[in-house]
Amino acid sequence: MPRKFAKRWMPDHQAIHDNKCLRCFGKLLHEPALWHLSRHSLAKAFFVGLFCAMMPVPFQMVIAAAGAIWLHTNLPIAVALVWLTNPLTMPPVFYMAYLLGDWVLQMPPKDFQFEASLAWVMHEMTMIWQPFLLGCVLLGLITGVLGYVSVQCIWRMMVIRRWNARHHKTSHTQ
Repeated sequence: MPRKFAKRWMPDHQAIHDNKCLRCFGKLLHEPALWHLSRHSLAKAFFVGLFCAMMPVPFQMVIAAAGAIWLHTNLPIAVALVWLTNPLTMPPVFYMAYLLGDWVLQMPPKDFQFEASLAWVMHEMTMIWQPFLLGCVLLGLITGVLGYVSVQCIWRMMVIRRWNARHHKTSHTQ
């Protein structure tokens, strides 16, 4: 049951294979472990995908694919999860990462006026790069671990519920 639910949301094998950004992995994409769907594979994919989603770098999908290949986990799920941070969600996520980094480093948050220019971004990054990057790594670890644990618990809960339903059904037929 959990496997059927997860497969419904999993990207197509051919779509991943044909992605221009992921072609650099070549034959590594044919590894069967990357397409296997189990509780552990899905949980590790959630960790990799959520961690990479919080990193302020270009080509997050490529990094998630490399992590999935390295950890032998489900590639499509890991790659799809990086899209949780998209142009709409990045500003609040990265601001939260900055605040987390400030809190850990015990620095007072810096007030600023937003400007939509590359010069402003470069200037502000020179001022806040340490708490911002630390916050991104910590937020990636926190969301990755929460995703890993959540998948493990939900999968196990669904299996137990199904087992109990089967057990209840067989005890009433006897």
